[in-house]
Amino acid sequence: MNSIRIAIRRVLTGGMLAGGLVAGLAQAQSSAPPVPADDGSLTYKGITLYGIVDLGLQYESHGAPVSDYFPGGTGDIIQKNGNNSVFGVVPSNLSQSRIGLKGSEPLPMAGDFSAVFKLETFFNPQSGELSDGLKSLTQNNGKALAVQTTGIDTSVAGQVFQQSYLGISSPTFGTLTFGRHNTLLADGIAKYDPEGASQAFSVIGISGTTAGGGDTENRRFSNSLKYSANFSGVHVGAMWKFNQATGGANTALEANLGYEIQALSVDAFYTKVNDAVSAGSLSAAQVAELPTLGYTSSNSVTGTISDNTSYSLMASYNLGGPKLFAGYEWIQYANPTHGLTAGTETIGGYVLAFVNNEAFPNNKYLQVYWAGVKYPVATNFDVTAAYYGYHQNAYGTGTDAGCSTAVSGTCAGALNAFSLAGDYRLSKRFDTYAGFMWSGVRDGLAAGYLYKNNWNPTIGLRFQF
Repeated sequence: MNSIRIAIRRVLTGGMLAGGLVAGLAQAQSSAPPVPADDGSLTYKGITLYGIVDLGLQYESHGAPVSDYFPGGTGDIIQKNGNNSVFGVVPSNLSQSRIGLKGSEPLPMAGDFSAVFKLETFFNPQSGELSDGLKSLTQNNGKALAVQTTGIDTSVAGQVFQQSYLGISSPTFGTLTFGRHNTLLADGIAKYDPEGASQAFSVIGISGTTAGGGDTENRRFSNSLKYSANFSGVHVGAMWKFNQATGGANTALEANLGYEIQALSVDAFYTKVNDAVSAGSLSAAQVAELPTLGYTSSNSVTGTISDNTSYSLMASYNLGGPKLFAGYEWIQYANPTHGLTAGTETIGGYVLAFVNNEAFPNNKYLQVYWAGVKYPVATNFDVTAAYYGYHQNAYGTGTDAGCSTAVSGTCAGALNAFSLAGDYRLSKRFDTYAGFMWSGVRDGLAAGYLYKNNWNPTIGLRFQF
């Protein structure tokens, strides 16, 4: 009996020890920090590599040959030099092709603050070149409209980095960064454009007029300070562009106030830019003058200079499936208070060989408006339809005062555009798309155009990482 009791005692003691070990292991596992879910990003120690490659085929009814440098490849909306039908490989139709690094490093001694940075490069995958809208202009220097390739001014002028900033960020207090940024207004366009600022299917995506508060070179600010924050659904922002010198010439200010409540989001923006630049290609006569001025055709452009003021209101509403978008911007162009001189360097190191500081004898007012709907046909397939419009007042003098014909670019005029596009996601990173945009101009906004309308059926593929 004693031997049996000893055996039972040994079994019970062993069981209790085993149970204690199992319980201890279970307790240790439950108290260990959870393994973070894999979000698919290429992140190592707070540094993330990301990018987009977007490439497709496009037909234009009245276009110019595809540029190796202009970020969109083609004009997409009707341009002055839009002439013959064009068919070819085009870049960045849904999203600008890019590659970048961004990082966030917690600062334990500073509460919930983190150090943040971003470096982002734009490229044209069909040519392998850095995106450079101003180079597309210089390639048309001295050429007649009918023989030009696509050449359009942008804020993307061959810089190594289109965004390059450093700063601090806090969920409580907001984000403050220094460097080269997308403007607050450009962020708003990306958020409230039904086509997501697509270059192939959106007027306000391919043209930086709206996102730049009047001129596309101001879609991004170099030498700038940017602040943004969200306080219980109220979002605020402010931005200041330094001129790196004394005085107020070439400075800029932006402000943003918005609110989100349930399915509704609304944002208002104010922009003031001093000495805004609208660059263009040189005429044959101007090219002939370059040697006496000491400039070269390969890096010289013309510049129309203005002081721009804009107010805009944008909104979206989610119906639980379909999402509605709408926006309006009012832009004033006035002759500059300070002005720029010939030989001034603009973005990307290009030279304003000729400048016009008196292009607006009366203030020019441009109104931009849009509306659209994005409809999720299936969990991986969206269809978007959108309308875009411009209206310009008559701002000329003399015989052009009050005109509303195509006799002069100072006459009242309008642009209208419609788009329809579908995006099918084959996987998390890879999608295919197809769509078109029709655009047409009339009266003052059609002055000097070879043709008055264009449409651009486009198909393509996009890889995001």
